Amino acid sequence: MNRRTALRILAALNLAPFTGRSVAQQSQRVPVVGMLITHPPVDDKVVKALRKGLRQFGYEDGRNIRFEVRSAEGQLDRVPALAQELVSLPADVIVLVNELALRAVNQLTSTIPVVMVGYTDDPVSLGWIDSYRRPGGNVTGIFNVNSALTGKRLEILKETLPGVSRVAVIRDKAFGKRQLGDLENAARLLKVRLRLMEVESPADIGAAFTRARQSGAGAVMMMWSPLFYVHRSTIAASSLAARLPTITDLDAITEAGGMLSYGSDTYFPFERSAYFVDRLFKGAIAGELPVEQISKLKLSVNLRTAKTLGVTVPQSILVRADELIR
Repeated sequence: MNRRTALRILAALNLAPFTGRSVAQQSQRVPVVGMLITHPPVDDKVVKALRKGLRQFGYEDGRNIRFEVRSAEGQLDRVPALAQELVSLPADVIVLVNELALRAVNQLTSTIPVVMVGYTDDPVSLGWIDSYRRPGGNVTGIFNVNSALTGKRLEILKETLPGVSRVAVIRDKAFGKRQLGDLENAARLLKVRLRLMEVESPADIGAAFTRARQSGAGAVMMMWSPLFYVHRSTIAASSLAARLPTITDLDAITEAGGMLSYGSDTYFPFERSAYFVDRLFKGAIAGELPVEQISKLKLSVNLRTAKTLGVTVPQSILVRADELIR
């Protein structure tokens, strides 16, 4: 019997656990909002975006909520212990940022409501929720659809650089594997040869760009990873050093000096996640709170980087760009 089936049976017997009750019903103590992140520091912009969103709903750390942030700072073996810390507080709601963090929390509790944010793979197909409209269990939040756009990013890269026939794909071994199939399908249609470069640490990023240049690649595609978000300046510098135009899903990397990005806004989902926290505090049940899909996408072009690399961005890209960094 799986966990969701068990929860439904318990509900039918009027023995429903915390997921069947609202956060507001738990106690009169100051509620605790937990946040579990795997790579960024605890004072990162993603944390500040959630704080900003909470303030918009009237919540202030130290006044009417307690905000507890835990970060593994890239040491992924620490994630389960950090998840245990938040569960043991106990947090009344846990906001978390990727499947690794979700799995760690999910193994510890089926009762504390979880708000997923920055989630790139389809949570329905992976079995984390029953449906977007009625997720079931204790998980709700935001799905940003970026993984489904992998092929589209290659198409944008090819449109920007029509002469490119070889593209290096840099992937963090811990993330982004599911996106490779879609990328390979797009590459066949666009007649582009891919060369996969895998990294495990920040120290590997520069070397991966060097290998990409040596392999004859004319451009680089970065697969999604929180490692790449944290070390976006290293990616930008490595791209320039290797003289390889780069496309990513994160506009934060383009702002740091990457040439192209296409995907959802990096920080908006974290700010938006405060809506879910507020709804849970006001009586909503996680399993009945619809999961949102981010529909607003953003094409960003760093024209300074393009100029440095000697790339003339075609008008067809410029007119569609949502952000031009000059």
